[in-house]
Amino acid sequence: MWLKTLGLVVTLALVLLTVPRATEAQPPRKVVRIGVLSAGKPGPAEEVFRAYGEEHNLAIAYRHAEGQPERLPALAAELVQLNVDVLVASGPEAVLRAARDATQTISIVMIAIDYDPIALGYIAGLPRPGGNITGVFLRQIEVTGKCLELLKDTLPRLTRVAVLWDGHAADQFRAAAEAARGLGMQVHSLALANPPASDFEGAFAAATREGADALLVLRSPQFYDARTRLIALAAQYRLPAMYGWRGYVDAGG
Repeated sequence: MWLKTLGLVVTLALVLLTVPRATEAQPPRKVVRIGVLSAGKPGPAEEVFRAYGEEHNLAIAYRHAEGQPERLPALAAELVQLNVDVLVASGPEAVLRAARDATQTISIVMIAIDYDPIALGYIAGLPRPGGNITGVFLRQIEVTGKCLELLKDTLPRLTRVAVLWDGHAADQFRAAAEAARGLGMQVHSLALANPPASDFEGAFAAATREGADALLVLRSPQFYDARTRLIALAAQYRLPAMYGWRGYVDAGG
């Protein structure tokens, strides 16, 4: 879902930058530079955007943290040094934070996933965001609580759920803990760091030791990249699991 949204937002940004004025003669246009900052790995949509850019006098530069949020500030700074005209910040809050900290003058188009940019003070509101940040807010935090509700409906005797999360999913974890209290469930926190060497095996072993009845995998680029491994571990430890993206199901989850 987020990939389709990224495509929509980038396409809209490109259209706004390239639409001609019908009443004016068209001088040769300068090359417009678009910088895209991402928390995950390169995806198939990039070639489509690059082809579009070649046709419309655009240069699109990508920087990917590949699941390592500590790389984002340096990557954002690289895009700013390229003198991009627009900076697209797609994904978790850490992406927008790195973009905002890197520039107060370049226009930033956010795709806010799994965090609230208004509550966190990045923008004043969607109609009039203020500053140099605008974009799309995907209200997916509420989905976290809904996942727990579906788990409870599926497993009525569920009393203890293990929740796998990392720095990208911190806001989701807080939402999960709050929703669990309302549903009368206990949450066992499985917090991971240090991708790509995160100890998934140890996390599943800990969930079993704590008597977890099910597992909720929160939405994170790190986990999505490791989805085949997570699905295999869930089967190995016989834990009913709920995932946040369709890709897990396509991979057998």
